[in-house]
Amino acid sequence: ILMVDEKEKNMKCLTFFLMLPETVKNRSKKSSKKGSSSSSSSSKLPPVCYEIITLKTKKKKKMAADIFPRKKPANTNTTAVQQYHQQNLNNNNTIPAPNWQGLYPTIRERNAVMFNNDLMADVHFVVGPPGGTQRLPGHKYVLAVGSSVFHAMFYGELAEDKDEIRIPDVEPAAFLAMLKYIYCDEIDLAADTVLATLYAAKKYIVPHLARACVNFLETSLSAKNACVLLSQSCLFEEPDLTQRCWEVIDAQAELALKSEGFCDIDFQTLESILRRETLNAKEIVVFEAALNWAEVECQRQELTATIENKRKVLGKALYLIRIPTMALDDFANGAAQSGILTLNETNDIFLWYTAAKKPELQFVSKPRKGLVPQRCHRFQSCAYRSNQWRYRGRCDSIQFAVDKRVFIAGFGLYGSSCGSAEYSAKIELKRQGVILGQNLSKYFSDGSSNTFPVWFEYPVQIEPDTFYTASVILDGNELSYFGQEGMTEVQCGKVTVQFQCSSDSTNGTGVQGGQIPELIFYA
Repeated sequence: ILMVDEKEKNMKCLTFFLMLPETVKNRSKKSSKKGSSSSSSSSKLPPVCYEIITLKTKKKKKMAADIFPRKKPANTNTTAVQQYHQQNLNNNNTIPAPNWQGLYPTIRERNAVMFNNDLMADVHFVVGPPGGTQRLPGHKYVLAVGSSVFHAMFYGELAEDKDEIRIPDVEPAAFLAMLKYIYCDEIDLAADTVLATLYAAKKYIVPHLARACVNFLETSLSAKNACVLLSQSCLFEEPDLTQRCWEVIDAQAELALKSEGFCDIDFQTLESILRRETLNAKEIVVFEAALNWAEVECQRQELTATIENKRKVLGKALYLIRIPTMALDDFANGAAQSGILTLNETNDIFLWYTAAKKPELQFVSKPRKGLVPQRCHRFQSCAYRSNQWRYRGRCDSIQFAVDKRVFIAGFGLYGSSCGSAEYSAKIELKRQGVILGQNLSKYFSDGSSNTFPVWFEYPVQIEPDTFYTASVILDGNELSYFGQEGMTEVQCGKVTVQFQCSSDSTNGTGVQGGQIPELIFYA
């Protein structure tokens, strides 16, 4: 029996009256002895004894999450919980159990059950373009709590009482991702829908989801998608993402310009890229990328991809390509024979290369500045000995990590200590055993203790706080200079580089001494 003591009500005391087992036993014996006694005599039995226990409750109220700590539900409930979640995903929402609320200890979990659920839904959205729509249920109160746009739509001064709202400019998958965040406080992003989700988050002013989308895009940013994301970041007015896109495009310009995504950008973004002073690419690559974009643009405008139409869609952007700064061979074998230039333009550019009195050109004739590479030198001194440093096909390797994203363009290597000599170098960059970049090239050393650069074909993007392995196999003069008094940490501009020994090194290179004295990078 549960009784609340009226006198102790203010103290929030609960009084429990518990019947003692011994008392019950004695009473049972007395009842059996009387046998045929009437019900009236039974009612006159002496009162049983009770033990009174008083429990005082704490004044501080506990929330459901405090009372029911997170733990796996019993086996009997696990199937039901999983079933409900699956129903939410499939929009096949019926709640068979009448007490489904009891399966979820917190308001957050109970609220999540309503996600994409027709139960108690008071509004529906028809999302997507014609022919690809999806009807999704919603609950005005929950939506208004999660978005100021929904609040104005349902409870504002100009609110309209509609049971169905059409949203043709948002993809269903993106709208569902936004609803999942509003209902469940969960962020579920995918590479193929993150841009559409960002659009939805911006449209309905869900800033934390928008920030998560931008972070997702920044972490997945590469030369392949940098141009497309640049276009989208400008559209969504995300300056931080725009800056990150420019960093990738500048450092890995040739990869970015050759990517399929470059052909998908709008004309305004094309112009901004062609104007870029720090674009780290050969001008012939810029020229060929612009022609590829023009061909795809003709298709978008339903034009035949003729030379005339390509020039038409390029318009004044053609003159942003710095054709006079190309190598003469690139111009003669590429741009001059492309047909995109008029005969007068071709003649004037040839004169620009050869004549003392140069003609006036509509094209920009000043070379791009590009990026200035930085060098991280990890040794405090170098030396040579009569029996070191030898190679014979063995690998020199070192591991490094940076605290900011950089782009490794190549390595600086030591050369011969016995006069001038030529070396063949196979350089390699790996992360957790996966090759990210490699190149086989030759370099000439003049016999000095200077370092000599060896470049990758394209700069390799390096993420912060992760160790990468730099390796080189040299073939050439047996004796060369080597570094000593190596440092485990080097500050190079705004970038901090840490070094540690690599198990791939079979020729003696380590933190304290050896080869690979320099990392050459863009930051």
